[in-house]
Amino acid sequence: MNGPPDGKPIREQKAHPRTRMIHGAFRSKRWDYSHHVVPPISSSATFRLDSVERGALGFADFGQIAADAHAPIYIYDRLDEPTRGMLEDNLAEAEGGERALCFASGMAAISAAICSLVGTGDHVVSHDMLYGCTYSLFTNALPRFGVEFTFIDMTDLNSLPAAIKPRTRVIYFETPVNPDLTLIDIKAVHEVVAEENRRRRPDERIWLVLDNTFATPYCQRPIEFGADVVCHSLTKGIGGFGTDLGGAVIAPKELTGRLLMHRKDFGGVLSPKAAWATLVYGLPSLGARMTNYQKTAMRVAHFLSTHPKVEKVVYPGLKSFAQTELAQRQMRDTRGRFCPGSMVYFVLKDVADSHERADRFVDYIAENAYAVSLAVSLGQIKTLIECPFSMTHSALPAEEKRHRGIVPGGIRLSCGLEDWEDIVGDLGDALAHF
Repeated sequence: MNGPPDGKPIREQKAHPRTRMIHGAFRSKRWDYSHHVVPPISSSATFRLDSVERGALGFADFGQIAADAHAPIYIYDRLDEPTRGMLEDNLAEAEGGERALCFASGMAAISAAICSLVGTGDHVVSHDMLYGCTYSLFTNALPRFGVEFTFIDMTDLNSLPAAIKPRTRVIYFETPVNPDLTLIDIKAVHEVVAEENRRRRPDERIWLVLDNTFATPYCQRPIEFGADVVCHSLTKGIGGFGTDLGGAVIAPKELTGRLLMHRKDFGGVLSPKAAWATLVYGLPSLGARMTNYQKTAMRVAHFLSTHPKVEKVVYPGLKSFAQTELAQRQMRDTRGRFCPGSMVYFVLKDVADSHERADRFVDYIAENAYAVSLAVSLGQIKTLIECPFSMTHSALPAEEKRHRGIVPGGIRLSCGLEDWEDIVGDLGDALAHF
């Protein structure tokens, strides 16, 4: 293989993160592919072993940080395999973390992150607005195993210290929040958690865990602001093409064993084929896609903000955005440029307390638009629209949705790579018939 026997080649060390998303680790212990331009894909569920001794060493190494000292010994796909491993290495570098592990979906990743850090009797403090399936996990599944949750408004930092209990082990939130793009100050939350941890034994520490799916590591790297664990749905912005489900957890090396054991025991492992698609198409194109997503999102947000039938537009790039200072400070690419992302949230006028008119607006788009598709998910090359009140956040009780700011007339828009004029044309046509 090219390059020095130890360490990264000089040009690789100097390369910009956007370039590194494309080329990844030039030298990888995961697989010797020095003549491949495109990383190879493994399609073997099990791996031939040279001896029982080598197999025993592979099992002994599993989940141990010390295993990083030599090339992995592959035994069985559910434990580890090379294609997924190469993606994990590149994701860890993109987020600025020590280790990444991939899972079968974003929810599998979130479940693994939380379950690896809490047990029966432990307590989690969460922001009160969450993706509907995460909310369901926190209110339906995990309480059955004796995990307690407290939901607070984390934009009000004064509420956080009071919510922390002796058995609190995790602080969890999304930023930007799904669907209304509220931002939470990662550094400020970290400072509260760090102060509390100074009074605790290491085995009682609180971990700061957050979902960075909306921003992606191109727009925001939470570990730089003090986050311990970062979760992603690879299906969204990082994957980019809507072809494969996937999730990832980026965490300190000390959590590697816990996360690997959870993945092994619960079986929610990302397939090599799905990993290969993200490794070859998704992550390498993230910088180019997000740069263009944002240009379109800004134009669309401006159009909607001046339309007489739109009551409110929320987009971190608009001057009217309520948390402009925080957005400018927290959502930046690796060159320090402002990156407000690809998501726009807007509210139609005169919807009152019913979501029927908003549903009709989106139904019109579903039937008549060309550049905008009614579909859940986000971060794809195609522009997607949906009604959170009746769709992605339906798991929340109606009164709780209203209390937490998900209004019946709210619409979530994920801007893709179509010509912005076509997107605006579809939205304008639907608004004219609304």
